[in-house]
Amino acid sequence: QVQLVESGGGLVQAGGSLRLSCAPSARLFNMYYWGWFRQAPGKEREFVAGIGWFDGNTDYANSVKGRFTISRNSGQNMLYLQMNSLKPEDTAVYYCATGQRKVASNPSGGMNYWGKGTLVTVSP
Repeated sequence: QVQLVESGGGLVQAGGSLRLSCAPSARLFNMYYWGWFRQAPGKEREFVAGIGWFDGNTDYANSVKGRFTISRNSGQNMLYLQMNSLKPEDTAVYYCATGQRKVASNPSGGMNYWGKGTLVTVSP
């Protein structure tokens, strides 16, 4: 069974940076769209950023544009999320996900596989 494993979460002060990584347990050759989502306490899960694996096209939530960067390493089959200028409101569990298609109106709807998440806590 394919699994996605996130790493890189932790505690950081506001203004700091973290880099999240996502590693699949097996090569997912046919998965086109890869994304990061997050869920803060008491809130619904929300889309953060996404990337087309083969074309490199990226998408970002307005709340993270200019601060977060999604990238992938095709050779190592790794997905990353570089998070800079972190704010307390970025505190959440961050999930990696992948799917065969991109659903622009509902990014989570196109995802076939999900990781278990990594916690990011940003202190004031």
